[in-house]
Amino acid sequence: MALSPTELRRITQRGVSNIIIREDFVRLLQEGKPLRLKMGFDPSRPDIHLGHVVGLRKLRQLQDLGHRLILIVGDWTAQIGDPSGRSATRPMLTHEEVMENAQSYLQQFFKVVDRDRAQVVYQSEWFGKFSLADVIGLTGRFTCLF
Repeated sequence: MALSPTELRRITQRGVSNIIIREDFVRLLQEGKPLRLKMGFDPSRPDIHLGHVVGLRKLRQLQDLGHRLILIVGDWTAQIGDPSGRSATRPMLTHEEVMENAQSYLQQFFKVVDRDRAQVVYQSEWFGKFSLADVIGLTGRFTCLF
């Protein structure tokens, strides 16, 4: 089902500062096929902030159009204190602390997005079995300029 021009503007312009490759996104929306939309979050704290809610509201609009949401819990990087481009490393958390924070996040997320049209996956499902050799091999693919 193609979107009306008004609905298309509402989705792509209201509450949006930038869409990377906007033309592709609009084309995909107009094709009417369900999209899989992904949002990752770092459960290093128990509460979401306003920035999360802005993105979640947009994802809810897209859910209401029939698209599927995948929430990616960054539990693996939260446990190892991944700096993600920051000047200081985040504190390392225990698995239990990360999972408590993740559950708190999800409770808050599901006040905005529809739980029944969302899938939750954990980053540790992909990286949890990494050995030190795997981590070093992965980091060897990137360079850092200071």
